[in-house]
Amino acid sequence: MEFRLENGTVFATLKVLLKAGEQFKAEAGAMVSMTPGIELEAKTTGKGLGGLLKAAVGGESIFGSLFTANNDGEVILAPPVPGDILQVELNGQTLFAEGGSYLAGTTSLELSTKGSLKGFLAGEGLFLQKISGSGTVFLSTYGAVIPKVLAPGEKYIVDTGHIVAFEESVNYAIRKAAAGLFSTFASGEGLAAEFTGPGKIWIQTRNFSVLAHMLQKLMPGR
Repeated sequence: MEFRLENGTVFATLKVLLKAGEQFKAEAGAMVSMTPGIELEAKTTGKGLGGLLKAAVGGESIFGSLFTANNDGEVILAPPVPGDILQVELNGQTLFAEGGSYLAGTTSLELSTKGSLKGFLAGEGLFLQKISGSGTVFLSTYGAVIPKVLAPGEKYIVDTGHIVAFEESVNYAIRKAAAGLFSTFASGEGLAAEFTGPGKIWIQTRNFSVLAHMLQKLMPGR
């Protein structure tokens, strides 16, 4: 199996070259095109009813796409929004990604959802995609990607709308971006994540929620 990231960094696409018998997983609706020798199946993403409910509440797709190569061929995938594609190699590790950022990955990886609605509403947590195992995972980003490596004990604050992913070794806590309620409101910032190293985090340069808010103000009747 071979991967090629093309057309980056604003309108990035992922080309997956498959040999006969190889399989590959992707987010539902991510396919742009494929050769006739590739078989596409819809598969549930969660384990059991609980896993499906957590995926749905966390904003994840309940179904994903499984591509199986009957003959040598290719699949081209693209993210839902303009931006780049982040490729991460896992070797028995766990990666936490912002909900909705998973684009595709090898079938050897296990996907689940971490977080609770109660914790999110209380400002104590986020819905995150937990990606574990050994293999290759691809995450979609809105905008370009900024990697940041944190030393042990080093802290770094990221607006929650700009989080892409972080390694399991990194601790995080959700807090207000500013010290007081007035400053939080007046600055236009909401919640932020305070990360503590060691480990690596990935940040996206654009915030999709900000774009949605700007477009909402332009809608008729407002």
